[in-house]
Amino acid sequence: MGDFRVEEKTGKSVHRLSLTDRKKGAVTGVKDVLSFDEKEISLVTEAGTLVVKGEGLHVTRLDLEKQEVDLAGRVDSLTYSQGISKAKGGEGMLKRLFQ
Repeated sequence: MGDFRVEEKTGKSVHRLSLTDRKKGAVTGVKDVLSFDEKEISLVTEAGTLVVKGEGLHVTRLDLEKQEVDLAGRVDSLTYSQGISKAKGGEGMLKRLFQ
């Protein structure tokens, strides 16, 4: 398969998505993590909300100060939407965890 990359430069930082063999990914320009489980990871990025769907998904590294997330598992789909949809409770997952 090989590498798949999407890059979009916005006003403040660069949003980049790198996916290797549908098994390992790196995302930059991540503002928040809305939710994650083994079937779906939902991220707020500089380019909108990104939903990654698949099987056995894991967030292997998270650094919101650098706006970076690494993920692993079998990726079946990547979907962007405009705007920021919030997880249950109206807040991002990390904000709820650290209250």
